[in-house]
Amino acid sequence: MRNLEADYSEVSVDVLLNQLMVDYATDLKRIAFLYINDLSECEDIIQEVYISCYQKLSSFRHECSYKTWLIRITINKCKDYKKRWSIKKLIYTPIISSIFTAPSAEEQFIDKQTSQIMIEQIAKLPTKYKDVLILYYYQQLTMAEISEILDVNMNTIKSRLLRGKKILQNKLERSNASG
Repeated sequence: MRNLEADYSEVSVDVLLNQLMVDYATDLKRIAFLYINDLSECEDIIQEVYISCYQKLSSFRHECSYKTWLIRITINKCKDYKKRWSIKKLIYTPIISSIFTAPSAEEQFIDKQTSQIMIEQIAKLPTKYKDVLILYYYQQLTMAEISEILDVNMNTIKSRLLRGKKILQNKLERSNASG
């Protein structure tokens, strides 16, 4: 991975913002979708993320990477959205088709069903487990990066990852047993 911080050091705010959008918009959109499960709402949230980024970019202190900072803003915007609308029960829309690809139509259908069940079960987890699972498995961040983003001790991240996986596994086994 290239050193993005060095790439961004000598550019204007507008150019920097544009580059951050190019580099991270897809990842941030995936994170928002995993939290919100509504494509149009997650696009709105990403717009809010970049508005906040633009407003605060000049005061960015470089205590973390731009990616870490943007992920943290995205997670907070998603949590704010869920609080603002008091969403207790989510209605799931079709899963982004790029998550799984398979050669046959049957395999695509099975993968889509499996993906949807997985996303539904992750969304039902307590936030502290959901955050860690999304960042670890869907964003493929290291535990150190997750610790930095969530501002939580590394051992706590490890515990939450293990407990979250166990809870998720139990939920998936129950959903398979019931239908």
